[in-house]
Amino acid sequence: MGRQASQGRAAAAQPSRQGYAITVTFELEDGAAEQFHSLVAENARQSVALEPGCLRFDVLCHVSRRQEVFLYEIYTDAAAFDAHLASAHFRSFDERTRELVRRKTVNAFTVEQNAKRRDG
Repeated sequence: MGRQASQGRAAAAQPSRQGYAITVTFELEDGAAEQFHSLVAENARQSVALEPGCLRFDVLCHVSRRQEVFLYEIYTDAAAFDAHLASAHFRSFDERTRELVRRKTVNAFTVEQNAKRRDG
């Protein structure tokens, strides 16, 4: 019984592997793709580089519809995402892209990661 209790405490002491994910789907205005892609790429780079709680920020572009962009972002927790929303680079991106976006859909998820590690 003592062994089971100590295993339970050890398991409870393990950090959670869950994260907080945001997905964003953008439908862009006609003719806005080139400018939007440049701005979103810079926002993604700065988010990963400057925000300790931003673990991943992928920009996915539809293979045949350049007007459709999907973001997949992983944060340590909801507070890290809130910090992202308050960051200067996000506020600038949001302001500079408002007129470029026809529709924007945001969803939040918890994450249980199951990824292979890349060596090298």
